[in-house]
Amino acid sequence: MIRRTSAAAGTGLLAAAAGVAVAELLATAVRPQAAPLVAVGGAVVDGAPTPVKEWAVRTLGTYDKPLLLGGIAVVVVVLAALTGVAVRRRPTLGLLGPAVLGIAGAAAALSRPDARPADALPALAGAAVAAALLRWLPLPGLPAAPGAAPDPVGVSRAASGADAAGADAAGPGAAGAGAARSTGSGAARSRRPAATRRAVLRNAALVAVGTALAGAGTVALRRLNLADATRARDAVRLPAPASPARPLPAGVGPGFRTPTADFYRVDTALTVPRLDVDAWRLRLHGMVERPVELTFADLLDRGLIERDVTLSCVSNEVGGPYVGTTRWLGAPLAPLLRAAGIRAGADQLVARSDEGMTIGTPIATLLDGRDAMLAVGMDGAPLPFAHGFPVRMLTPGLYGYAGACKWVTELEVTTFDAFDAYWVRRGWAREAPVKTASRIDRPAPFARLPAGPVIVAGVAWAQHRGIAAVEVSVDDGPWRTAELLPTASSDTWVQWRFAWSAPAGPHRLRVRATDGAGAPQPEDRRPPFPDGATGHHTVAVTVR
Repeated sequence: MIRRTSAAAGTGLLAAAAGVAVAELLATAVRPQAAPLVAVGGAVVDGAPTPVKEWAVRTLGTYDKPLLLGGIAVVVVVLAALTGVAVRRRPTLGLLGPAVLGIAGAAAALSRPDARPADALPALAGAAVAAALLRWLPLPGLPAAPGAAPDPVGVSRAASGADAAGADAAGPGAAGAGAARSTGSGAARSRRPAATRRAVLRNAALVAVGTALAGAGTVALRRLNLADATRARDAVRLPAPASPARPLPAGVGPGFRTPTADFYRVDTALTVPRLDVDAWRLRLHGMVERPVELTFADLLDRGLIERDVTLSCVSNEVGGPYVGTTRWLGAPLAPLLRAAGIRAGADQLVARSDEGMTIGTPIATLLDGRDAMLAVGMDGAPLPFAHGFPVRMLTPGLYGYAGACKWVTELEVTTFDAFDAYWVRRGWAREAPVKTASRIDRPAPFARLPAGPVIVAGVAWAQHRGIAAVEVSVDDGPWRTAELLPTASSDTWVQWRFAWSAPAGPHRLRVRATDGAGAPQPEDRRPPFPDGATGHHTVAVTVR
């Protein structure tokens, strides 16, 4: 019994694997956004409660996406095994498993913001393949499904001979009883020979080979697509900025700019979009007098600006890592909006990403003189794919969810009353100016230090307002002024350091900043939701 159940579960797994492989291959060849696993993952992300999202970002960091996809795969494995067992007992009922998974995958694909009707096809095709294989693959000791080719030798023949002998020995009466028992649901079973181990292994091997070939085809296509996209990105030549960034002042400390490889990434894209730069278009429309459509070349011709800007995520906890500074290159956004002619009453610019994200930005912040841009370069090179290539939006002084749309393809001038962007629909604030924040980077939490002179150092930021002062408190004692190092502008963070004569024993270091408008950093500890975390970063150390 256990062996038969295990074999049935294995049949379900094999059928499901083949179905998923076919679906992924079809999606990769035609439209990668329609891949069922990614579509279901996106639907899970969209439907997850805000506290769950915050926990995932805080706890899992950049591992949240692969873990989510892995969790979906585990669910599929479990359902596939249960379906295999169900088919063994109730064939018709068991086939509901592929139907449910196929419909779920299709519905998830069609629920994506950029969905097309054909996006349902990969999931439905995969479900059809899985259902067909569940009907075709035989199980040891059970009748083979119609169309399956049983082994003509061995158990099947032996079983037939035994049945015949039993009927002859019992005589006509027994034969008649046997005939009676064969009517109804048992008739089909008596007419179909039982599957042998050889048939099971042969057919399973054929399906496994086919599944492996489909999987290999998917991998090959994805590598080919990645290679093509990488070549296209590498061929981009960014022009010199019409307005270059000022050189960093003397005295800026090491690490002022964040290396691109270390720059944080927080978004909902389960797979990084790799857009064709030649086919890319940006459409500006809505409450404007003159709608605009730009190619990438058009954007580069608009006269680019180069600026050092600190970008931070609203999900960043006090002292967290989701903040970074780099040199950005892009087309200024304000002249583009003014040329389009914003109509009276418009107060929101909605940016739409190729993967469906919507981000709403107050138009007033884009026209108040700050260096809001459509960025095309990062740290002297075209944007990396993971950071929005070919174009992303950037608004100094706002958290990323309110002004930094990646993979942007559309800008709509509208009102806050008319449209709630993705995160606003999930309870986050409509307007999201960056809160004043500071962080201790050295010494590390729970560090063990020698007694004597210790340099306490870190960064503070209040983009577009700047930092006027940073203070450090030891063991909840008086606040002492830290030294501020030179910085690039009010749109970047400030490095600071504090000389401390550390006595032996356990100690608690705390930091706070005051922004350029004279407002101190809030002391009350609050989580990021709904408009950014507040509180003083605190580090415990031991001095020996």
